[in-house]
Amino acid sequence: MMTGDTVMEGGCDCGQIRYRFDGPPLFVHCCHCRWCQRETGTAFALNAMIETERLTLLAGMSEVIMTPSESGKGQKIFRCPTCRIALWSHYGGGGDAVAFIRVGTMDEPFRVSPDIHIYTASKQPWVVIPAGVPAVEAFYSLDEYWPPESQARRLALREKRASRQ
Repeated sequence: MMTGDTVMEGGCDCGQIRYRFDGPPLFVHCCHCRWCQRETGTAFALNAMIETERLTLLAGMSEVIMTPSESGKGQKIFRCPTCRIALWSHYGGGGDAVAFIRVGTMDEPFRVSPDIHIYTASKQPWVVIPAGVPAVEAFYSLDEYWPPESQARRLALREKRASRQ
C-alpha cells in the first residue's frame, strides 16, 4: 500500500546511486524467510514490486549480484558498487519484468506499508503483524491477494512478454 504522490525516489547511503519509480507499486510484501533475514541482516525484507519499465536509474551504475533464494529460483540483487547497499532485485521466477525495490532505500519509506507478510513460518517471534494485514506461512497466490488494478498490470506484463516471443 502506498500513500500520496505515485512518484518515489531513493538511493544508496553514499549517494552514488539514485533511482525513481512511477508507481504505485503492484504489491508490497514483507518477507520473513531465513534467506531474506540473512541477506538483510535483520528480521525481514520489505519489497515494493514495480514494473521494471517504471524504474529509472537517475545516477550511478549498479552492480548485479546473483544470490540464492528461499524459492530456489535465485535473485539478481542490484547494489551500489561503493557502499554495497541492496537497492532492488529481480527474482528468478519472474524474470526482469518486475523490480523488487527495497523500501528502506526510498527517500520516504513511511509512504509504503506491507500488503502481505510472507514466509511467516520463519518469522522472528518478537515481530508483531498488524491486525488486518494478510499473513501466510510460505508464498502466496497472486490471484488471491493482489488487487484488481495490480492484476491488470500483471496481465499487461504477461501479454507484452508473450508478444516478444
